[in-house]
Amino acid sequence: MYTQLPPCFSDMYIIINLQISFVVGKVAMAASFVRISALAWADVLAAFAMYVMMNYLTNVWNLDTTHAAGIINIWNGITPALAIVFAVLVDTFMGDRYMLAFSSIAYSIGLGLLSMSTPPVLGPCHDYNEQCIGHTQKVLFYIALPLISVGMAGHVVSLPPFVDLQTKSENENENGRGAETEEGTKMLIQIPGLIILMVVMIAGGVGLSYIKPWSLRFGIPAIFSVVTTLLFFTGFLSYKPSKPEGSPLTTTLRVFVAAARKISQPIPDNPEKLYKKEDARSTNSLRFLNKAAIKLPQGQEPTKWKVCSVQEVEDTKIGIRMLPVWLTFIVIGIVLSIGNTYFLEQADHMDRKLGNIKVSIPIFLMFFKATSSTFAHLYSLFAAKKFAPPIGIATSMIFAILCCVTASKVETRRLHRVRDDGLVDNPDASIPMSIFALLLQFMLLAAVDGIANMSISGFFRHQTPEPMHKYLPHFTKGVFGLGSMASVLSVYVVGNHKPNWFQDTLNKSRLDRYYMVLAVLSAANLVVFLIVAYFYKYKEPPVGDSAEVESGEMDAGFEEK
Repeated sequence: MYTQLPPCFSDMYIIINLQISFVVGKVAMAASFVRISALAWADVLAAFAMYVMMNYLTNVWNLDTTHAAGIINIWNGITPALAIVFAVLVDTFMGDRYMLAFSSIAYSIGLGLLSMSTPPVLGPCHDYNEQCIGHTQKVLFYIALPLISVGMAGHVVSLPPFVDLQTKSENENENGRGAETEEGTKMLIQIPGLIILMVVMIAGGVGLSYIKPWSLRFGIPAIFSVVTTLLFFTGFLSYKPSKPEGSPLTTTLRVFVAAARKISQPIPDNPEKLYKKEDARSTNSLRFLNKAAIKLPQGQEPTKWKVCSVQEVEDTKIGIRMLPVWLTFIVIGIVLSIGNTYFLEQADHMDRKLGNIKVSIPIFLMFFKATSSTFAHLYSLFAAKKFAPPIGIATSMIFAILCCVTASKVETRRLHRVRDDGLVDNPDASIPMSIFALLLQFMLLAAVDGIANMSISGFFRHQTPEPMHKYLPHFTKGVFGLGSMASVLSVYVVGNHKPNWFQDTLNKSRLDRYYMVLAVLSAANLVVFLIVAYFYKYKEPPVGDSAEVESGEMDAGFEEK
């Protein structure tokens, strides 16, 4: 005989079931977080392994400094460019889950091939020198680099949003105490992951550098990547799916296509002829693009590739107007590229002892990242928010000048020490000059990185439409990537000087003069930026606001949100 439970017991039964569901949900959330965030732990180890690639190419492959730096800088430029492409693919076709699966597999294969490309694995001999680098090693190495780029780019694009999606509860958007509880739960889940990440960073920065065999130095991150990829796939079917919702970057292409379709039509002078004119105010700059918003003849159904709204046309104009300012950021990328190439090559042959301790080179990466974050934080505190992005960009360019001048002076001192000790023809000898002489130039370069990243992102944030904001980190890194590739061209141009400043060894080269050229280039770039920023027409105020935005003047909306 069925007996209905009393109301108090019924409520208790419901509460118990809800609590069980809550606990099970939190356990599942924590498990998903561990599986996915483990990919980031593998990223850290791989980053430390790749950071000393310059030393591997010059010491083992015996490449000259410019050749090795060229390989590293092109690879560093391709990776952020791929991130922009992958961001479009994720939003258009794949979603974050499948991008992480694809990129993690590529990452593991790439790191595995990199480890296999070292002489002891498949080489003609087992010594770490040029004679043991055969054709097989070179093929494996040059296949591994693009695969690692694919892995890094895919993780940069999809890892943060996918982790956030998996740790987001259904009730998180609610107001009040429930939302606070969800946020607290998320923090409790993420804190252990951050602690593990710090441990991995210390292990990578300190531990890997004391492992002498390069096959192990590359192999450990490869094994770690394979393990974390398999761990990720154990929960593949249980992850919350992220559905592609379309990329805002396709809007620009649609505007050009729609304008090209109406190339024979006159530029509209009557707002009534424009499609969805109420969304935004049509401007007179780049007027030929206004054709994309001309209404179709009556009876034709408006489609995305035939007609665009006024808002979409104006957003495209903003992107085109940003190009001159955007191009000035490339020189910052050129300066940043010397940090993990020429600076490291200098450090590799200097006295690394601190008392009885031999300092590992990856420690400089940890110092660089910590200093970069510190300068970024200081910049956000003391910069006037309304003018923060342009002032920050100019400040980072000034730091770039100071960094190059400092690096030039330090290199001049190093070359004098080389000549005084008769080490010009002995490139493998350790120079009796402390590695900490490079500390100031690393610190100035970190200031460039931290302030430039934050201020350029702030500039893009205000000037670009809101749907584009998720692409801001990729745009910033992408322009620095172009700078990294442009540094190869700068070395080629400067290298045509007679006598050539870039010889087969660092001791015979004149990096001090190259650094001074970069200082002059950075100073000229600062002047160009100030001129372009003054004449740049900033984003129009919203419809209904009659206030005019004059060239070179920021409106109140420039304040970072």
